[in-house]
Amino acid sequence: MEVKDAEQQIGSLGKLAGRGLRWGLLGNLATKAGSFVMGLILARLLAPGDFGVYAVALAATAFVMSVKDLGIMVATIQWRGKLEEMAPTATVLSFLSAMGLYAVFWVGAPAFAELAGTAQATPVVRLLTSVIIVEGFTAVRAATLIRRFEQDKLTLAIGIGFAVNAVVAIALAANGAGALSFAFGQVAQSVVTGVIVFFAARLPVRLGVDRAIAVKLLKFGLPSAAGIGLESVLLNAGYIVVGDILGHVWLGYYLLAFNVSSWVPGLIGTAVRNVTIPGFSRLAEHTSEALSEGVRRSAPLLLTAILPFAVVMSVLAHPLVSFLYGGKWDQAAGVLRWLALVMVIRMLLSLALDILSAQGDTRATVWMNLGYGAALIPALIAGTHLQGIRGAAIGQVAASLFVALPVAAYFLHRAGVRLAPVLPTLVRPLLAGLAAAGATALVGRTVEGNALVQLVLAGGAGLIVYVLLAVPLRQLRRKEAH
Repeated sequence: MEVKDAEQQIGSLGKLAGRGLRWGLLGNLATKAGSFVMGLILARLLAPGDFGVYAVALAATAFVMSVKDLGIMVATIQWRGKLEEMAPTATVLSFLSAMGLYAVFWVGAPAFAELAGTAQATPVVRLLTSVIIVEGFTAVRAATLIRRFEQDKLTLAIGIGFAVNAVVAIALAANGAGALSFAFGQVAQSVVTGVIVFFAARLPVRLGVDRAIAVKLLKFGLPSAAGIGLESVLLNAGYIVVGDILGHVWLGYYLLAFNVSSWVPGLIGTAVRNVTIPGFSRLAEHTSEALSEGVRRSAPLLLTAILPFAVVMSVLAHPLVSFLYGGKWDQAAGVLRWLALVMVIRMLLSLALDILSAQGDTRATVWMNLGYGAALIPALIAGTHLQGIRGAAIGQVAASLFVALPVAAYFLHRAGVRLAPVLPTLVRPLLAGLAAAGATALVGRTVEGNALVQLVLAGGAGLIVYVLLAVPLRQLRRKEAH
């Protein structure tokens, strides 16, 4: 009976989540396509050193964006009550937190840039981190849209903001602004997107602090912010380690490879996360069986969707970088080969964090990331000293595969999520991925010499092998019938 109820609950939520996911994917596809084109243009207008300076500021911004609102945004998504009652308090807490954090980073920007071995990044850090002021004031509104599965409105806001970003960044880069062109573009995007989200959420414009609501929000939000903040630190730790040990030029190569490996998490991962947190949160309100069933269905779908991208990035890293960015960026290809593997593990870890957050077990996300960090930082440092930027990527693979995944599995099991039914569903896509990698490498060797030909023929061969092995034959027949 519980299984039947779980399936009914998943089905009703699935319609809402499916609509939100479709809009999220559509928006991410358009934004990432635009970001891709913008990246190609900026890679030709700017030098690797400019990318290195921007990487330092990006690491700082990624952290402050994660903790800017004390976890209020996630708390809003899973709030068990009327949003109109908690929104005034949540907005005040979020904005005050963002203002205080920005003041800290304004003062500490020189020290942070020096820590990363790139003192010239100080003004870029100060400018780029200012986006949290806007984000802090609109966080509750954005969370409201996500909670309602109104990703169409959020997608429109982000898309318009990105268009402004592209115009500003490219214009400034063409006129010699260097790394500041990235920062000014991001700030312009944040302002435009924030204004649209503020009005689209249709929440009353009221400010105030209810002590009971504030305590409840912070009790959930602070551990969540700590967990997500740690996730951001771990995600961007490579920038600091590589910049400190090798300097900003090598950091520029590393950033380019990391950006390419982030295409899929940015396209699929962000859209998925915007529906998994509210979706798993609703399931967690019912039974642990409903949540476990949701995990059993979502995990293999996520893995199946991302593996072919990882295969192409890893096996065809050199022709991919050469074709898109030109020969001067070839040093980034050896890093991309390994970061493609990190990408897969990273998305599975994000899914685990979403599940724990949806259950309200935010303390587990803190301990999970602390365990990962204890292995990651030494691995990054050792790898960078031994093999440069390639070693930094290999260190991330080792730490995430042998430490982060087992730790995540432990906390999910402790939270009552049954993983035994999930594991068999992952075997098929993993074996298909290995076979596709072999096919891609084999064809790639026979057509060496032209990067585009390698990408089309070898990548196409790998994709065909993957689809034939990863997708059950009955599903293919069903699609043909339709």
